[in-house]
Amino acid sequence: MAVSGCLHLQITSASSSAFECRSARDFRSSPRPEKASYGRFGCRPDAAKRAMLSSGGLSSLIFRFPPNFVRQLSTKARRNCSNIGVAQVVAASWSNNNISASAATGGGAPSPAAAIAGAAAAPVVPALDFVAGGEALAVDGLENADVLSEDLRTHEASSFLSSDGSLTVHAGERLGRGIVTDAITTPVVNTSAYFFKKTAELIDFKEKRRASFEYGRYGNPTTVVAEEKISALEGAESTLIMASGMCASTVMLMALVPAGGHLVTTTDCYRKTRIFIETILPRMGISATVIDPADIEGLKSALEKNKVSLFFTESPTNPLFRCVDVKLVSDLCHSKGALVCIDGTFATPLNQKVLALGADLVLHSATKFIGGHNDVLAGCISGSLKLMTEIRNLHHVLGGTLNPNAAYLIIRGMKTLHLRVKQQNSTAQRMAEILEAHPKVKRVYYPGLPSHPEHHIAKKQMTGFGGVVSFEIDGDLVTTIKFVDALKIPYIAPSFGGCESIVDQPAIMSYWDLSQAERAKYGISDNLVRFSFGVEDFEDLKADVLQALEAI
Repeated sequence: MAVSGCLHLQITSASSSAFECRSARDFRSSPRPEKASYGRFGCRPDAAKRAMLSSGGLSSLIFRFPPNFVRQLSTKARRNCSNIGVAQVVAASWSNNNISASAATGGGAPSPAAAIAGAAAAPVVPALDFVAGGEALAVDGLENADVLSEDLRTHEASSFLSSDGSLTVHAGERLGRGIVTDAITTPVVNTSAYFFKKTAELIDFKEKRRASFEYGRYGNPTTVVAEEKISALEGAESTLIMASGMCASTVMLMALVPAGGHLVTTTDCYRKTRIFIETILPRMGISATVIDPADIEGLKSALEKNKVSLFFTESPTNPLFRCVDVKLVSDLCHSKGALVCIDGTFATPLNQKVLALGADLVLHSATKFIGGHNDVLAGCISGSLKLMTEIRNLHHVLGGTLNPNAAYLIIRGMKTLHLRVKQQNSTAQRMAEILEAHPKVKRVYYPGLPSHPEHHIAKKQMTGFGGVVSFEIDGDLVTTIKFVDALKIPYIAPSFGGCESIVDQPAIMSYWDLSQAERAKYGISDNLVRFSFGVEDFEDLKADVLQALEAI
């Protein structure tokens, strides 16, 4: 059935369950409520509206449904309206000027007819839509905070939350979601562009008097929630989430290291990061000094000899879990005007807070522990608003935007992050100790073990040592393959950090195109195994690993 215009829904006082469908009426001039800030994007009813609701005035509310909601109801999306469709449903404006006037004069809730008449005659009250614009206007609009009214400025959304576990569940949502909805879960806003009601609004946006979404590459309400949640965990002013961890790394490097500049990185790292630094950045005239993660003298020398823009490393590193003294290297780099970015993917924001230790930026492959379910690709960078604006501006040019459905999966995954990481920390620590004592294991790499070369650093700056353990089987490539193939629980796959355990041989999974001698240069031996422990029962994992060792 074709329906033109907007569909309006009236909740009548005669029956709380009765819904009246009426022909369309133009409510484009209806005022939208001013949003009181409760968290960065918080929306709570004002005093007049709360008074109206408490007095039973809900029957007078008129909900305005966008035109495309009618189309959604006529398709399969109807079954998913609690997820996708709800974003359009709850985006409807409530006409509250007359409600406020009535409450102010002590009167009861206005009748539906009065609400409609008042809405049609009332002046337009521009609403501030918290979104991403182009150029220097960031996703959360804070670069242009002066354009916002005082009651819309950021408030600390997590002031009553005392633990990371609570933040993973509520940050960015309970007290700060920009999407107005009663849904517990964050809706997925599937749109590629956003509209302006009048050209004057567009001009205000372009001249930075108004914060608004504009285009999907610049931001999305669902994505903003994921970014807010990560910022709360990292203690960061701003977070930018992108399509993958590599996307985050490459955009960050190109944004912060100028053409002809110099950076310092470490030997043990993700191979694709090394390839980008060694083969792509030199095309821009950017050179790099590569040092051992513990080589502080090498860092000092590089800072003295070169105009270093950035020190970038993982901590712990991949796949040998070397650790960098974040406070020490930050102090050294800052004394020479260099920035520090730490890839904390293996640590997670729960086990290590590198921004609090002095780093300027923290980066994660959110595909791993943050997403946590082996079902989504994403990457994120967190830091100061100033630095994040520089990175964000380049990101808007290059693309690599995270799909809002993927952002929803990141939000969903983070709600159990503290539970998963606690289990994975415990399993990995216990298994590392068992493996180190086993006669068929030659060496174990895990920062939680006293035998690890940077154990003293890890103890100082980490509260947990992660869910991944690397170890060397006492044997050659073929013997190690036999061990891996004898395992029954983990999947042989290239990722880590998910609910399911994953195992791989780096010599085959990531370095098979190199010769044995070339692999050895990077510390990748044929008998090296990287085991990411999932959330399975510890005793089951222990029994599986032990039986596989017995099989070789």
